[in-house]
Amino acid sequence: MRWSKERIWEWYNSRPWMRGCNYMSADCANRIDQWQELGFEERFQTTEEELKLMQQTGFNSIRVILEYVVWKEEHDGFMERFERYLALCHKYGIDCMVVLANDCMPPKTEDWKMPAVGPQHYDWGYHGGRKKSQHGPHTGPAPHYYLDDPVTREEYMEMVREIVTKYKDDERICIWDLYNEPGGSSRYDVTLPILQRMFEVVRQIDPSQPLTVGMLRVRGDENIPLLPPDQYALENVDIISYHYYKDYYEHVQIIKRLKKEGRPLLCTEWLGRCTGNDVFTCFPLFYLEKIGCYNWGFVAGKYQTYEPWENTWVNYYNGNNTDVDFTKWFHDLYRPNHRPYDPKEIELIKKFCDLADKDFKNNR
Repeated sequence: MRWSKERIWEWYNSRPWMRGCNYMSADCANRIDQWQELGFEERFQTTEEELKLMQQTGFNSIRVILEYVVWKEEHDGFMERFERYLALCHKYGIDCMVVLANDCMPPKTEDWKMPAVGPQHYDWGYHGGRKKSQHGPHTGPAPHYYLDDPVTREEYMEMVREIVTKYKDDERICIWDLYNEPGGSSRYDVTLPILQRMFEVVRQIDPSQPLTVGMLRVRGDENIPLLPPDQYALENVDIISYHYYKDYYEHVQIIKRLKKEGRPLLCTEWLGRCTGNDVFTCFPLFYLEKIGCYNWGFVAGKYQTYEPWENTWVNYYNGNNTDVDFTKWFHDLYRPNHRPYDPKEIELIKKFCDLADKDFKNNR
C-alpha cells in the first residue's frame, strides 16, 4: 500500500537533509564493471578512497543502479559484493538508494549485442564511454536487454524479490528506486506495464523503506501532460523524485508543480554545467526547499560523464540547440587526482551541508 502523506513526511523529517551523488568508482567502464567479480577487489579499493572523499565533501547518501546480468551470471558473488558495498558505505556514514531497473538503453543497431560479464569495452571522448549510447538519436523505442522478453522479465523480477526481501528492513538502504527514467530511450508506453509489474512485486514484499521512481520528463508548464510512465509513477510513489539538467527558471517551475502533490521531493539526477544547471544555483535551491539531491557522478573516470551527451553535440551541429557552453564539464565533481573540478563548488557544497546538519540538530 502506498504510504500516506503523513507517514512519508514523518520519515523524511526524521532524517538529515539527503544529499549525495549517482555513484560508480572512477575505474568502472560501466555498471557491469561496478558489480562483476573481474577486477572487483581493485575497484573496491578505489571505492573506499572515493567514499572517504565523499564523506569529507559532506555527502550522506549515494544512488546506485543494479545490473541484472551480473546477478544472473555470478549470483552468489554478486550478493556478497553488494553486501560489502553496503557495509563500506555505512562505514563512512553513507546510505544507499538502490535502483532496481533502468530504461537508459542504446538504440538497436547492427552491432547491438547483449551485455555480458568479462572485460568491458569503452570509447574515450564519449559520455558514458560509448560511441552509440542511450543519449544518441533514437528512431523508435530502444529494446530493453532483459525486460521486454517475458521469460527474462520474470527472472528479473526474481532478482528484485530476492534483494528487496533480504534488505527490506535494512537501514543502510534508504529508498528503493523502482525504475530509472521509465519511458526513456523512446520506450514510452512500452514500459508502463513493466513499471506496474515492478510496483506490484515490491508492494507485496512491503519493505520498511519508501518507494520512488526517477521521473524523466516533468516540465514546469502544468499544461504539458506527463508521459504515461511518469504519470503512473507520480500517482503511486511514496516519495517523489525527478531528474533535471537544464536552466534555473524552469527548474523552479518544476518544483512548484511537484510540491502541489504534498509529498517530499528528491532530485535524483542533476548537474549539467554546459546546459545551465550548476552547483552554484542548484545546491542552495535544494537546501532552501529541503529537496534531497543526487548529482550525476563523483570522480571523473572511464565512464566519462564529464563529456556532454551525444545528443548535445548532434543538436548543436544541427542548429537545434546552440546555447551550450562546451568549455565546461557536464557532470562529475572531482578530477581523477581527487582535486575538485572547481574548488569553489566544493566549498559551497560543504557550507550548505554544514548548515543543513546544524538545522537538523537544532530542530530535533
